[in-house]
Amino acid sequence: MHEADNPNRSPDLASSAPSPDDARMTHGQREQEKEHLPPLNVDRAFWGMTATQFLGAFNDNVYKQLVLLLAVTATSSSGESYDLQGPGMVVFALPFLLFSGIAGYYSERNNKRTVIVLCKVAEIVVMAAGVLAFFFYPVTGFAGLLAVLFLMGTQSAFFGPGKYGILPELFRQRDLPQTNGVILMTTFLAIIFGSAFAGLLMEHFVARIWIAGMACVVIAVAGTGTSLMVRRTPPAKADLRLTLSAFVVPGDVWRGMRADHALLWALLASCMFWLVGAVVQMSINALGIKQLGVGELRTSLLVTGVGVGIAVGAMLAGRLSRGQVNFTIMRIGAWGIVGTLLLVAVFNPPSELLSQDFSWLSGPRGMWLRYGATMAALVAAGGSTGLFAVPLQVFLQSRAPHDQKGRVIATMNLANWIAIIVGGVLYSACSPLLEWLSWPASTMFVITAMLMAPVAALYRPRNESLP
Repeated sequence: MHEADNPNRSPDLASSAPSPDDARMTHGQREQEKEHLPPLNVDRAFWGMTATQFLGAFNDNVYKQLVLLLAVTATSSSGESYDLQGPGMVVFALPFLLFSGIAGYYSERNNKRTVIVLCKVAEIVVMAAGVLAFFFYPVTGFAGLLAVLFLMGTQSAFFGPGKYGILPELFRQRDLPQTNGVILMTTFLAIIFGSAFAGLLMEHFVARIWIAGMACVVIAVAGTGTSLMVRRTPPAKADLRLTLSAFVVPGDVWRGMRADHALLWALLASCMFWLVGAVVQMSINALGIKQLGVGELRTSLLVTGVGVGIAVGAMLAGRLSRGQVNFTIMRIGAWGIVGTLLLVAVFNPPSELLSQDFSWLSGPRGMWLRYGATMAALVAAGGSTGLFAVPLQVFLQSRAPHDQKGRVIATMNLANWIAIIVGGVLYSACSPLLEWLSWPASTMFVITAMLMAPVAALYRPRNESLP
């Protein structure tokens, strides 16, 4: 069969450079053009984008989790122990604060597929630097690891607007819930495998941890290959001029978001969600290593438990949405996050309470019982997270004007990573305070549940249909 006769072949604009006329098409014309696209399950661009995101998230989480595990019990030159997860999270998030605006500009000004491919090439270079950082760790300490974390954050800051901004350009509006559900599910499958792999490497190759970096270089190369499967799309705004506002929030984007209160409130809800997520990941590491004492591998498995739940919740949310932005599902997810985080704290009470009233839980069998209950609660927390995140992500993608999608998503990234930085600062402030008060690491889960509760109670938008 000739290529032209293949019903699954993408339209010509998928394989050729976009013409100037493409950029002048109306939104309705673009959606009409997409009606000729193949179904998602046989769309080469869909699977290419999904694989690219999966491999990138896997790499990020292997390296970041390795650094965070090393940071839980970091020691100073005097031998004193510190938890440096907060500073590590801040260093990783800082590039999003610095570069999200300019990343959004380049995403709108250029073909997003080109931006994605170049970011994946940059990932190869960053992961190669990660190999060197681990190899020279005995000499440079955390300085080299944090430098590579900063470079990882920079690469991700430029990748994000193209990655999420291209989805409404590649696929039909009615396919966005399912698209986001699959991509979010596979992203958190990457978190599962990446976090578990990091824990395995930490336990078995702690003296040669640079081996992880070598594996990540190979994965980055594979991700660059899958990015070439993504269709070309015309630049959203090829004549966009570079101004000083591009380095922060562009004026027209900020004015549009202020005028669209629904979009602004969705952005604020997203920020609180990511703040809580940042604190929870660090809290899980501290809970597993310091309070439960189960080691790096089993601690990382707790993180993967969250990922398993998110993968299931994201897929379920995508299927239940049925061509609409279903905020009812999102509210169920929000309350689920609050309840399950409180359960983690309940399953891991202070040692004084265990020794006095629940002595049978303080021994080895009790510890493993608490570990299993904690794992179940974290899987449920992940499922609730998937239900919360998918409708919110679809709304932010579909609500933004076509010629501002990349910059709106860059603004969303900027705001989310400011929230993650705040989460890192909050954890850095609370962690020593809890130790000074002799309160357990599980107390952080109560704090994060209290932060998420106002979102669950007060953010109540109405469901919206997608065209």
